[in-house]
Amino acid sequence: MPPKTKQRVAKANKRQPSVAQPDAREVVAWLRRKGTQGTREGMARYAIPSDKAFGVPVGVMKRHARSIGQSHELAAALWETGWYEARMIATFLDEPARVTPEQMDRWCRDFDSWAICDTACFHLFDRTPHAWKKVRTWSANRDEFVKRAAFALLASLAVHDKAAGDEQFLRCLPLVERAGKDERNFVKKGVNWALRTIGRRNAKLNAAAVAVARRLAASSDAAPRWIGKDALRELTSPAVVGRLKARKKSA
Repeated sequence: MPPKTKQRVAKANKRQPSVAQPDAREVVAWLRRKGTQGTREGMARYAIPSDKAFGVPVGVMKRHARSIGQSHELAAALWETGWYEARMIATFLDEPARVTPEQMDRWCRDFDSWAICDTACFHLFDRTPHAWKKVRTWSANRDEFVKRAAFALLASLAVHDKAAGDEQFLRCLPLVERAGKDERNFVKKGVNWALRTIGRRNAKLNAAAVAVARRLAASSDAAPRWIGKDALRELTSPAVVGRLKARKKSA
């Protein structure tokens, strides 16, 4: 693992002080008390299943996770409860360096919404040493949320992995273009997110992402055409182009 990547993982693994860490039952009991029917009912508007949820806002969960401190064991126990909020907190608590490829696959198969998929990728999986391999593996999976996870993870890496070189992202753009043909809503939105995020990283990647977006936008099929046109609007906008030019000058 490159030194900078090791530092990133180590920083993500830094434990926060906790007086007495609760067990999974106590965390679930706390979530039950904090849940509201209104929040639970509102989840449907965002296509998040609420049949095994308490109705706790994400901000409340994040604050509680910070007060607990990281724990691989507690994260595993919370995930096994099956509760939506318990699994969300698990992604905030787990220790990236202790996450195995097998655990990533197991959790990924449990994804049943974009919310838990994206949260796991953005707050945990992209900080593990296995992230790049999982992008390629999951991108070929047939399951809608596993495939989305590939591109949510790629987008997260584009934001967080400052040590990654351009070539790593360039090698992933063919995966993006290939998946652009997938008509399923959560896949195409994940693909779009990855393409836009890569294209915002620097001028070289912007040019490569714009080329992919133009090819997708020219498609006669609805999904790739939407992905390409939406990405082009952002990646060729004066705001993004200006920001990338300024960044290049200051480098």
